[in-house]
Amino acid sequence: MLSALDIIYKYYPADDALRRLLILHSRQVADMALEVAHRHPELHLDEAFIERAAMLHDLGIFQTNAPGIHCHGDAPYLLHGRLGAEIMRTEGDEAVARVCERHTGTGLTAEAIRRQNLPLPPGDYTPQTMEEKVICYADKFFSKSHPEQRRDVEQTLKSLSKFGPEGLEIFKAWHQIFG
Repeated sequence: MLSALDIIYKYYPADDALRRLLILHSRQVADMALEVAHRHPELHLDEAFIERAAMLHDLGIFQTNAPGIHCHGDAPYLLHGRLGAEIMRTEGDEAVARVCERHTGTGLTAEAIRRQNLPLPPGDYTPQTMEEKVICYADKFFSKSHPEQRRDVEQTLKSLSKFGPEGLEIFKAWHQIFG
């Protein structure tokens, strides 16, 4: 099995702004998720998996159209998780594929996808395992648009508020466990 960085280099062969941003953001998320794991040994989290999955959770961004973060693909940015999951399935790593497709917001339910008419195949894309939840939680503290800063809890809640109250409640519950 290829290492996380080897997979990133495979799909991001140029040492350009996008690859550097992806690695920086992924490292930030991985480090915070590992901080959570170290603070909470009672959760018995798989730290090796957390590091690998956190490094690869945004792998699909290069296929999306988000020029503000150097992405010049064709797909809507919302699909980056699903696209990353497809890549990880071709790499033979179903567990990381599930992290990729379940980390958007605090997860996307089948009902939310239907109600908002989101461009995703029907399904439930919410984090299920504790490792998936920790990575999703840590990801909410970092923006690829402002990679120089780590959001605090209030800034994170404000960022999530535009997606509705369900995500806020999920994040607050995670913060009670992981914070």
